[in-house]
Amino acid sequence: MHQIQEEIGVPRIKTEKISDSHYVFTMSPLPTGYGLTLGNALRRVLLSSLPGACITGVKIGGVSHEYSTVKGVKDSVLDITLNLKEISLKKDTKEPSKLTLSVAKPGKIYAKDIKCPTGTEILTRDAYITTLEKGAKFEMEMVAEKGVGFIPANHKPVDEADPSLISINAVFSPVKKVRYEVEATRVGEMTNLDKLTLEIMTDGSISPEDTLKFASNVLQSYFGLFNEEKVMVESDFMSDFDSIVEKEQEEESKKPTQEAYTPIEILGFSPRTLNALINGGIGSIEQLSKCTESKLVNLRGFGKKALTEVANALESKGLTLSEE
Repeated sequence: MHQIQEEIGVPRIKTEKISDSHYVFTMSPLPTGYGLTLGNALRRVLLSSLPGACITGVKIGGVSHEYSTVKGVKDSVLDITLNLKEISLKKDTKEPSKLTLSVAKPGKIYAKDIKCPTGTEILTRDAYITTLEKGAKFEMEMVAEKGVGFIPANHKPVDEADPSLISINAVFSPVKKVRYEVEATRVGEMTNLDKLTLEIMTDGSISPEDTLKFASNVLQSYFGLFNEEKVMVESDFMSDFDSIVEKEQEEESKKPTQEAYTPIEILGFSPRTLNALINGGIGSIEQLSKCTESKLVNLRGFGKKALTEVANALESKGLTLSEE
């Protein structure tokens, strides 16, 4: 870790959840230039190296190539294959899986009509496939695979055992969007530090948090090859992560504990009771819950009716007056 971290502390990571598949991560403070270095490296790995699943081949009865049409089906085979690319899958194993579709009633056909084997799940169930006309029947078999990156259809080996299988361009990446931004931040008088904001959106088959962990592990595995012996070169100019954390924890423990302060106004007391409490130096719920009955009744303008009002208000918050 950069030696400057001893002065500015360990970078903190803040996670903002927009949805289950959309997160924004903020990391700061970082030394000058490290926001760009980390952001660009993580973005490239996230877009190119994450494993995912997709439909890689399709077989339709009586069709031998993607430029054909099917009687009673509104869309051409080419349009159907393009629609199949929009279907997001979650797959547990690397082995190819066979998906089937058989529809005999007219109307629109969606991804939810596809039957999947165990270990394969369709995430975008409302994805449109095609429309079937009255009196027509449509049957289709699909091959789903799990892999990494992008494989063009013409780069796949021809299945000699099933020449009617039409290959589809395979886009395996589950990451739909990665955006990073570097802003200036400060710690004390140091104003030239970096703050990295990383936005990640996936197809739902993997969480953004797990994609970031995977990308970090990939980068670590490659960087580790340059120092397999784990030799610390010029250790005087490197910061030790554990010692920085220990130092921060020690400084945090020396700070005085700040007591919570919740204004008593939120309890909805009558003006007479509220004034009696405030004039008696009790302005928060925390202070009120530490008071005894005898202390309250000795306050000027505070009677039994006010005591009952206070007890009921505290009970609504799951609190009571002190017995000491």
